[in-house]
Amino acid sequence: MLSADQEQTTAGRRAAGDAARHAAGDAARHAAGDAARQAAGDAARRASDGAAPLTLRSPFAAAIWWVWLVFALANLVDLAVQGRDHFSVVAAFILLLVTGVVYTTAQRPRIIAGDDRLTIVNPVREHQICWAAVTAVEATDLVRVRCEWPADDAAGRGNRVIYSWAVGSSRRRQANAELRANRARPRPPRGAGAGVSPSYGASADNAESLVMGDVGPVVSALGAYAERARAVTARPRARPPVSTWYWPAVAVIVIPALALVIAVLA
Repeated sequence: MLSADQEQTTAGRRAAGDAARHAAGDAARHAAGDAARQAAGDAARRASDGAAPLTLRSPFAAAIWWVWLVFALANLVDLAVQGRDHFSVVAAFILLLVTGVVYTTAQRPRIIAGDDRLTIVNPVREHQICWAAVTAVEATDLVRVRCEWPADDAAGRGNRVIYSWAVGSSRRRQANAELRANRARPRPPRGAGAGVSPSYGASADNAESLVMGDVGPVVSALGAYAERARAVTARPRARPPVSTWYWPAVAVIVIPALALVIAVLA
């Protein structure tokens, strides 16, 4: 039989062991809960990012399209009500032709930055570019995207340059923006080198054009998307861009043009 002191010691050890086990279990459950909440938060952020792609386009071009559409519809209705001669038919086809041109050049161009790819929508073509193939996004008169991917049939690499019609900037605006940036930039002390670290995707022969007011923010936004896509995807494989013709855009120009020629020659 155990003495009273021994029984107290044994009971104390059991209580201490039970407390330690409970504490360890609570700590493990808290750690697992924190890890699960963090994983759920990361998944939610990725899902929200993927569900809301960024669309970039010129608001000025969109305004031109809607103004012209209202003008063209009003004139087509007037020609349909009052026009009874050959000139009215020719004028109607001219309106349709110009409407097709304005639609393809003003309404269609846009840049869509998704979670896994960059889509460049030009007047009659569309380009699908995976982020792993984007090596530079540069600001010129238009947004210029440089692509590079491993070649399958050789040791070298394939490359391509794609321009976007969505956002542009005139030469005069470029010069004014560059002049303002040079005035705002502090002068380096004498004897010091003027080393400037270029922003995302800037090439050596195009570094001065990154100060443009219109294209510059677009370049920054696309650079952020490219960096985020590379961070989310582990070792992404670069693939060649996929370019396709958008035949409805071709049709809205070609069909009115052929009809106009037939109406003029008739």
